[in-house]
Amino acid sequence: MSVYPATTTCQKDDNPIDLSSRSVNKRLRRLLQDRLIDLIDDDGIDTLRHPSDIKARLHDIVATLSPHIGQQLSAPDMDQITTDIIAEISGYGPITCLFEDKSITDILINGPSDIWADKRGSLQKTDIEFDDEEHLRRFIDRLLGAQGKQLDASRPMVDARLPDGSRIHTVIPPLSPKGPVVSIRRFHRDQITANTLVDSNFLSREMLRFLELLTVSGANIVIAGNSGAGKTSLLNVLSGYIPAHERIVTIEEIEELKLNHHHVVPLVSRDGNSEDRGAFSLRDLVKTALRMRADRIIIGEVRGAEVLDMLQAMNVGHEGSLTTLHANAPKEVLNRIETLALIGDTNLNRDIVRHMMTSAIQVIVQVRRFADGSRRITSICDIDNRFDPPKVNELFTFLPSSGQAGHDGGGRFLSSGNDCSITHQLAEKGCDVTELCALLKDSNHEQQ
Repeated sequence: MSVYPATTTCQKDDNPIDLSSRSVNKRLRRLLQDRLIDLIDDDGIDTLRHPSDIKARLHDIVATLSPHIGQQLSAPDMDQITTDIIAEISGYGPITCLFEDKSITDILINGPSDIWADKRGSLQKTDIEFDDEEHLRRFIDRLLGAQGKQLDASRPMVDARLPDGSRIHTVIPPLSPKGPVVSIRRFHRDQITANTLVDSNFLSREMLRFLELLTVSGANIVIAGNSGAGKTSLLNVLSGYIPAHERIVTIEEIEELKLNHHHVVPLVSRDGNSEDRGAFSLRDLVKTALRMRADRIIIGEVRGAEVLDMLQAMNVGHEGSLTTLHANAPKEVLNRIETLALIGDTNLNRDIVRHMMTSAIQVIVQVRRFADGSRRITSICDIDNRFDPPKVNELFTFLPSSGQAGHDGGGRFLSSGNDCSITHQLAEKGCDVTELCALLKDSNHEQQ
């Protein structure tokens, strides 16, 4: 249900202001908000730091306007308008209620009156509306301005991180002909633990132990999947298995990783100014990380030329590196990485890139978000570089019951029984792979 009730008409001149018995007029709310902003300009923001201060000032403003109001403002209407203005000034405006709902993972704004929410995996249209496009732009500018970012015709697309950790992506004309479009990926403060993933049937306990052993042993792992599949959540959990004495450098466009490790150095890329000066790309940061004595380099997501530097890092001693990638299947991961590397340096030979890739990447974890909103690891594979092209060798898979992938019918996580090249590689490094081999042979876990 919308934070703002239905609106009627209001006038700012000396004529009586007509209030509907059903709702508070949006123009009256705008008038009171403008008066409040004037007070802030005169007295300073410190005088209105708490909601109680705002409420008291609003009551004073209403009292001065009472001669122009055709009927007395009721207590419920006053409470509603106060809530709305507080949300407008210091919160998330009309979509505040969506931020309060922990089951909502994505908020999608396709203009002032077309707002959608992803609730437990189901995309639903809400009845929430902004007053108009100008109201929506003020909302966007306030959120981005607080992060030191600006949205205008010269920079019509901006990524930012909100104070609660949520990620916001905004596009305006001319890139978006229909007007401002906002996509917000919610950040939930509840810690996602390994047990959380197992209990939600994201993976089996045997698969978790297998990935734990790989992480401790220093295997290079790529987590691939579609949007919202749980790639970052899994990466955060796996980071907790990195030995405490190792130094981690993380590289991201927007700071999202919350690693459970006490020695983490975060690096975040930066856009240039209107003259494209002062920009630092992910590729720049990967090169910087190579000079920072990092035991492990974790890239939040590779999507461009930085993949080439990531491969080089993995090949020159930064073993145990982790990253995520958008791809729909394990075989697509290698093709996508190869393509990104060749685009990043058109002078490279394909065979050289392929050799770098197969020498660096050892394990692919494929995650998927299903139509009903459930998330699961659907495959864990290693890369057998004895073949050309390299062979993707499946070690674990998810087998849905009755073909109902991702639905309440459940399914089983199974080991394939295939020979595992990663165990041979780790054994050559001196790692004890006895438990790894046992998990591959014995794992056959049916979901509860």
